Amino acid sequence: MQGQGLRDRASEFSNLGAVIVGASFDTVEEQKKFFEEQEFSFPLIADPEREIGELYGVARSVEDPAAAFPIRTSFLISPEGLVAAIWDQDSITDFQTHGDEVLSVIRSQS
Repeated sequence: MQGQGLRDRASEFSNLGAVIVGASFDTVEEQKKFFEEQEFSFPLIADPEREIGELYGVARSVEDPAAAFPIRTSFLISPEGLVAAIWDQDSITDFQTHGDEVLSVIRSQS
């Protein structure tokens, strides 16, 4: 899972001054349960109204059978608040090494 690959490298992200934040269309209660089960050390944003998902272009059409789930995507946001890199579900080939890829990009931009 995408979050586990990032969770396992959380201290490295922190050492680089990067902050990990996860988001899904789940409710706060669902997020809390998931957060505890996965032992995440980073915050999860509940977006049941799909507002953030719509803004970032990861909400599926309501006609899509998978509309309840956002398109798996990682965004690297610069300190200036700009999108510096995007990994969509097609470019994330291995969730366990995804954290390494993101860290590599952060290091190259430092």
